[in-house]
Amino acid sequence: MGNAQSSRAGPRPRARSAQDDAVIEALTQQIRSIRRVDLLDEQEHSYVHVSHEKGIPSTHSTDPRLSLSTTTNWEKHLLSDPKNRLALNALLSNDVRTIVSNKVSTLADTQTFNIKIPFEGSPVTNQRSSGRCWLFATTNVLRVPIMKKYNLKEFELSQSYLFFWDKLEKANYFLEQIIDTADEDLESRLIQELLSAPVNDGGQWDMAANLVSKYGLVPQKLYPDSYNAMNSGSMSSIITTKLREDGLILRNMVAKCKAASDKTRPNKEAELVSVKAKMMQEIHGILTLMLGPPPKPDETFTWEYYDANDKYHSVTKTPLEFAKDMSSPSLVRTLGANVSELFSLVNDPRNNYNQLLTVDRLGNVVGGRGVTYVNVDMATMKKAAIAMLKAGLPVFFGSDVGKFSNSSSGVMDPNLYDYGLAFNINLGLSKSQRLRAGESAMTHAMVLTAVQVEGGKSVRWRVMNSWGDSAGEKGYFVMTDEWMDEFVYQVVVDPSYVTKEIKDVLDQKPKVLPLWDPMGALA
Repeated sequence: MGNAQSSRAGPRPRARSAQDDAVIEALTQQIRSIRRVDLLDEQEHSYVHVSHEKGIPSTHSTDPRLSLSTTTNWEKHLLSDPKNRLALNALLSNDVRTIVSNKVSTLADTQTFNIKIPFEGSPVTNQRSSGRCWLFATTNVLRVPIMKKYNLKEFELSQSYLFFWDKLEKANYFLEQIIDTADEDLESRLIQELLSAPVNDGGQWDMAANLVSKYGLVPQKLYPDSYNAMNSGSMSSIITTKLREDGLILRNMVAKCKAASDKTRPNKEAELVSVKAKMMQEIHGILTLMLGPPPKPDETFTWEYYDANDKYHSVTKTPLEFAKDMSSPSLVRTLGANVSELFSLVNDPRNNYNQLLTVDRLGNVVGGRGVTYVNVDMATMKKAAIAMLKAGLPVFFGSDVGKFSNSSSGVMDPNLYDYGLAFNINLGLSKSQRLRAGESAMTHAMVLTAVQVEGGKSVRWRVMNSWGDSAGEKGYFVMTDEWMDEFVYQVVVDPSYVTKEIKDVLDQKPKVLPLWDPMGALA
């Protein structure tokens, strides 16, 4: 759902001193030491027999209710273990991730790679407190050919330009879905899902492709971020409330249209169209006042810039012409790919591989490109990503960024946190189980720019994020191959870098997943 930097925002904790760090490290080492003793002891005494230890009564009961005596016994048992008492003292005043962080894993995940694209693009971007990661990942990919063409040191495409039109298109898409589903019960799962987030900040690659195709692109300096682009919560809340109200009005109008006689129905239907147009005008007004009037896709702009050699240039184009350049034959030859042909590979182990998937009623532009995925195994996905990186191409990808990652160190590793150390638990869900249980989904889009390959296998990946240069290592993260296996769901590839067998899947009739499916999550 467009993982926002705001999820990491809030009051900054007091800076830890060297003494604080030493105390935390000592506590952690003591917990680990006692835990090692526990593990040895568990080889002789199974955990299920603990309740029968001397002085601790059994807590097993056939009564399904939770009793005070049961929780009291649990507490006595928990705190009878010195490791747990030590953990209690440590966890009461520290972030659990600090206590259970695997320092060895953190140190091993370095920013060195033997396959790296020669031109990553700069500067590192910052989505601020918004869920626009997919637009930042998209523009970070698309700016590379533009920077090459115009010989630029630094450059950003306007994320806000696409954001404006996406919000407007999503509002229109939502109202059309509400009209189309007016016969559905208001309390049905489908209608409730539609109403849950009519203009979600997040999106998917196919949605971005729709926007670029219809509205083009502009340099960021011509339409920079406004306050409400960088802090989108209030704007989205206002529009969401208005659209929900509008949706109920339109459902009622559709019902009246269907109940009308043949004579009066045309007038009722015309009124419906007119009312919906007025609603869209109001949404356009909110967006214009909060984001600023955007450039028009068919009107020329003049962009003045200095190239990498400090030579002045001026370019006059429409946004549509500016975007179309990326698919010109000369640029395709230079880049080695046609950005207009890129498509998504996903790894969804719940469904058959080499199968085309789509999500019911998921989109942003009415009549535009639908959201489709070619479902493949991880080996196929990695092979395609490596092939693109070898060709010097950045790779858009979608993942569940909140799992086993650290935004300060910029490390993404399933071994990063040892929760078993603190809580004596095992977190052993498979990727498929996490999807089925609602434990994981695509929450954030980023860009791959490098990979370390050893013995023919990928080991770690370099990730360009959009949380500013203070996150990770100057804005870049390192992702272990194991983390990719578990928490990466999508990469966007050029057809040239996959087999014919994979390309042929695009011609299949897609399996339609419901709107609430985790593959419908918006990064």
